[in-house]
Order: sequence, then C-alpha cells, then structure tokens
Amino acid sequence: MIWRHIASNFLTLLIVVLIAVAAAVAWGKHEYDRPGPSAVAACVRVAPGASLNAISQQLAEQGVISNAYVFRVGADYEGKSRNLKFGSYLVPPQASMAEISRVITAGGPSTCGTEVVFRIGVRENSVILRDMDSETGVFAEQAKYNPATEPAPEVIAAAEQKPDARLRISVAEGVTSWQVAEGLKQAGFLGGEVGRLPAEGSLAPDTYDVEKGADRATLLAEMARRQSSILASAWEARAPDLPYASPEEALIMASIIEKETGIPEERRVVASVFVNRLRQGMRLETDPTVIYGITGGKGVLDRGIRGSELRRRTPYNTYQVDGLPPTPIANPGRAAIEAALNPEDTDYVFFVADGSGGHAFARTLEEHNSNVARWREIERQRGQPLSPVQGD
Repeated sequence: MIWRHIASNFLTLLIVVLIAVAAAVAWGKHEYDRPGPSAVAACVRVAPGASLNAISQQLAEQGVISNAYVFRVGADYEGKSRNLKFGSYLVPPQASMAEISRVITAGGPSTCGTEVVFRIGVRENSVILRDMDSETGVFAEQAKYNPATEPAPEVIAAAEQKPDARLRISVAEGVTSWQVAEGLKQAGFLGGEVGRLPAEGSLAPDTYDVEKGADRATLLAEMARRQSSILASAWEARAPDLPYASPEEALIMASIIEKETGIPEERRVVASVFVNRLRQGMRLETDPTVIYGITGGKGVLDRGIRGSELRRRTPYNTYQVDGLPPTPIANPGRAAIEAALNPEDTDYVFFVADGSGGHAFARTLEEHNSNVARWREIERQRGQPLSPVQGD
C-alpha cells in the first residue's frame, strides 16, 4: 500500500511537472513569436566575436526584447546561436524575438548606424555621410562634399573606415557611362580598375551596397546585369506594334525620354510623341541627342546649342538625320525604359517647355506654334536665350 501511495504521488508530481514544463514552453514560444515591446525602430550592433548571451542582454537593455533568457533559448533552439553576423542592423518597431534573431544572423550590409553614400549625378558627384537616429529610425545627413573639388572631411574619412559602416554607390538616372566610370574612380573606398568603358545605356541607375575595397569592374558588371534584366522584362511586357526593331532600339528611345523629362507623369506622354513621330516618318528633333553628339557623354553642355551645331549633320543630330541615333545617349532608369515600351496612347507629335518644369503637348502645328509663342515670351521675361524646340 505504501509503495502504491508513493507511486501515485510520484505520478501526480510528474504530471504536474510535465504540465508546468509544457506551459513554460508554450509561454516561451508565445513570448518569442509575439510582437516586441519597442514602439520605435532600433539600431542593434553586433560586435565582432559577440556571444549570444551578450547580445541577449544588450537587446533587453535597449528595450527591444522583453526577456533575454527567452531570446537566448529560442535562438539556440533554432540553431542560430553560432550564426551571429557582426554589423549594425535596423530592427523594426515591435519586431518579435524570432524576427530579430533572423535579422542578426542573416548578415549582409549594415542597415543602420553610419551610412556613406557616393552619389554619381548628372552635373556633379557627392559623398554624403548619414547617421540613423536609433529611436526614430530616420537617417539624417551629417556631412557632404564634392570629391572632384574638395578633400574628404575628417568625419567622412573616419566613417569609411568603420567596420560596420554601410557603403553605397548611388547612380542617378540619366548619367552617361563615362560619368559612372569617372565617378567610381573617385570613390576611395572601392578597389581595382574600371577597365573598358561600358556601352552607353547598359548600366542600371540604382543604389548599390558594396563592401570596402569592392572591385570597380565587378560593380560595373553588376550594373550591366541589372540593366539587362530590366530591359528584358520590359521588352516582354511591351505594347504591340511599336516602331522598334529590337530591345536595343527601345533602350535608345528610353535614354532620350530620360533626358527630355524628369517628371514621372510625363514620361509615357513624351514617349508617345516620339513613337508617333517615328510612325509618321518625322524626325525626332530632340536637343539631348544633339548635345550628346557635341559632348560625347563626357560631362554637361553648360551653354545653349549654337545654330551651327543644329545644322551640322552628325549621327546624333536628330534635327538632321531620320530615326533614332546609333546608341543611347545616357543610362535610362527603369521608369523611362517602361515608358518607351508602353507609351501613352495619344495623337501628340509636338511638345515644348511650359515654364513650370513640364511640357505643353500639341497634336497640330497650329497648337504647337501657340505653345511655342507662350514659351518664347517666358524666355524673354526670364532673360534666357531662345532655345530650339520641337517642330521649330
């Protein structure tokens, strides 16, 4: 009887313990998966060689997780305790412990803290230092300089040396391949040679995360890979009956659209004008092609186009030659490529600046002449030299 009583008590105790363990496991899993306590984004830094225990304590002290022990056990159970990748990571508001463990073990470029951006622009390049406010998750510009005309400020030079700084190359829409190559030469945190100048239009304007010492030629190859992918996808989704014999011709048109307007809403309308002109056998008569013929894509033309230049017959002077120029005149972005391949359905064959940064479009020469007269008056009032316009 005594042994039966002892056995009964033991079973009861065992059941209680098992229930308690099951409840604890269920509670721990709930804590691990439920939204975290932080109402704002947080910047979490994983130092080289940091242990999971140290990171757990750090996260708890930052108020990003509610329980260091649960985080440590959960990450260890998922097999992530040995996969910590050093760097600085942006943790979204109310991120769960499970989400945080995925972020800090996935690796990749730092996503918060210090960011150095080398921006390649149409008129100039700039290097920008930005720091993220760990409470708001918002990046704020701390310093900026032009690498072609100024020495690097100490604060930016020091930031580039930080092991967890995020280094980025940002290429603006409409820059030429020459401008990209020259810009990469100025980016001191890159390595290697540029090599052969990439074909015009073949590079995708975008922002690229790089490691310190990244090879310039390899980065150019990645830009070309992205542009090729963008063009291929847009070509597959193109509108029917477009006057392009190949994706390369569409890329030429996209580069012209990119240089003609910076207004997103206008791209497909501008595309329709040029497509309508090609269909009707009219010359494109677009200034950016003439300018490219003058500069060869090496910088900008800081003056008006001369009459003699408009009359000179070159492969890029679309006032003098029929159809498209022989190559793109810049590297167009995705939106310009998509506009070239899906133009608006219009009857427009003319357009001219309207004084607001946009353009006035016309179906007939009479409408266009009226728009031109208004633009000429705006130029006179501003004291600007009279510029050539579509259909002049």
